[in-house]
Amino acid sequence: MIAKMSKYDFVLYAAQSEDFIERLRELGLVDITTTGWEPSEEDRQLLLDIEGHAKAADFLKEFRADGERCKAGAEPFATGEEAYRHYVAASKQAASLHAEIARLEKSADELRPWGEFSVESLRRLSERGIVLRYFSAPVSAYDKYESEWSEQYTLELIHRGESTAYFIVVAAPGEEVNLDAQEMKAPAMDIREAERRIGEARAQLAALDAEFSRVAASEELLAGHATALKERLQGIRVTETARREADGTLLVMEGWAEKETSERVDALLEEYPNVVYIKSDPTPEDNTPVQLRNGWFARIFEMVGDMYARPKYGTIDLTPYFAPFYMLFFGICLNDAGYGLVLLAMGLWMLHKNRKPGMMRRAAWFATMCALATVLFGGFCGSFFGVSMQSWVPTGADGEPLFRFYDFQNNFFSVALAIGMVQILFGMLISIVVTTRTFGISHALGSLGWFLILLGGSVAGGLPMLNEAWVIPGFTTSSPAFYAVLGIGAFLMLFLNSPGRNPLLNLGAGVWNFYNNVTGLLSDVLSYIRLFAIGLSGGVLALVFNSLAEGFVPDGAGIVVRILIMLPILLIGHGINLFMSTISSFVHPMRLTFVEFYKNAGFEMGPRSFDPLRKMDK
Repeated sequence: MIAKMSKYDFVLYAAQSEDFIERLRELGLVDITTTGWEPSEEDRQLLLDIEGHAKAADFLKEFRADGERCKAGAEPFATGEEAYRHYVAASKQAASLHAEIARLEKSADELRPWGEFSVESLRRLSERGIVLRYFSAPVSAYDKYESEWSEQYTLELIHRGESTAYFIVVAAPGEEVNLDAQEMKAPAMDIREAERRIGEARAQLAALDAEFSRVAASEELLAGHATALKERLQGIRVTETARREADGTLLVMEGWAEKETSERVDALLEEYPNVVYIKSDPTPEDNTPVQLRNGWFARIFEMVGDMYARPKYGTIDLTPYFAPFYMLFFGICLNDAGYGLVLLAMGLWMLHKNRKPGMMRRAAWFATMCALATVLFGGFCGSFFGVSMQSWVPTGADGEPLFRFYDFQNNFFSVALAIGMVQILFGMLISIVVTTRTFGISHALGSLGWFLILLGGSVAGGLPMLNEAWVIPGFTTSSPAFYAVLGIGAFLMLFLNSPGRNPLLNLGAGVWNFYNNVTGLLSDVLSYIRLFAIGLSGGVLALVFNSLAEGFVPDGAGIVVRILIMLPILLIGHGINLFMSTISSFVHPMRLTFVEFYKNAGFEMGPRSFDPLRKMDK
């Protein structure tokens, strides 16, 4: 559910702002509105420094893992700010050295064919009017034209590679040399000099490890400095977006707190000097931040809803209502008990590794719950790593299996549509209830009429299509009760869709809405076919990999040979299928939730989440 909020308007002296923000941060219960903040050049540098600290933390994590580079017992810096300065300087130098080494290695590759020579000797020859020109050509071309070239020029083969020949031509200054070969730039150094420079650069790079080791020894100070920068940025955003009055002497701020904790906020404001505040309830015009307060089960699936948006304050949180559907849809899409057991093991391992409350533990519970749904539905359909468990069921005295698993391939197509209809009707019912609570029943009559028509048609016509025995006596497509429900629904939808408006206008709007609803409903319901299609495709791929592994086994092979041949194929094939099917099972139920369910439930997007000022963890 959405937590109730209290709105605060603060008026205080500008000189008090830093201390006041710090007191609110220590309290950790008040969200200050900072809408419209535009960072200055100084603020952008602060943002870059914060990002730089995050990169430094990632670098130090990898640096510490390399025991050869990270020197134990290095002396830490005096402050986190000093550690960050040295980290930035060392990082820039390291980047420059890496670029220099890459350039020198490229030069070394070009110089290696020319071998060792004296650059000074070449310079003296040039001063005497003897110029060396450097060429390369394919070996075949060199062998073909060598004698012809030798008659015109003085040339010498320096290096003969597998595909390329490197040679020089002795020429006079300004002499034109025409050869069917690629002329190269005269080398400024030989391979010995290039390798010496590479060694020096690598030695300088290795020497920087001592500087990085000192930064690693100052990791806590560095984290503390990052926290201070974040809190500083937080304070800047608050003060820059506050409204200034009385020539900048006073600041007016807008804040929010949860109603259940607002008494603690009131106590702070009462004892804080020279602060005037007004406490009120939010209005529909306010951009009220949203905080969700759900039970254990629904809280697991808040991460799914947050990928789209938080609900608008004053509406309804749909998380508890879509969570069971999402679990079911995930299990249907993956639809294999074996795959579900693999995901369940991963989820339990994540729960074991992440014992503290937080996003990772919530993600572990999410994976575990979806895995449980997969195990249950896959077991219901009798699929285990693509193998039909129906063949494992013992037979009775009459030769028939003692029980049969559900035939997903032949029976689930229509069931997927029925599940979609159930979720859509459930969403519409939620919308009707919310509209009634907010604006009164008169504003929900049009939606109620449409709901009655769909519900009546689904019960009278849809249930018998799923199973001929599911016929409700006295309520069939030809019964008076069915027509009465349709008549009531049509009257509400056509004539009472907008209270207080001319009935003829309502009739026109009702007919137009009926057309839109029918076409939209058809599209929405058909979208649920994806549950059947994805579940079927994953099962078919699993069966294909099983058949592929079986097909590579020679006739009459023993158990050891069968294992050696089949196991790699099964591991790779099922691994690929599990990965792809898990992604599809995660994405497509989310799509059904955000498009079909949210639309029919009347979901409204909130402007922002509740994010109170608080002391930031290092």
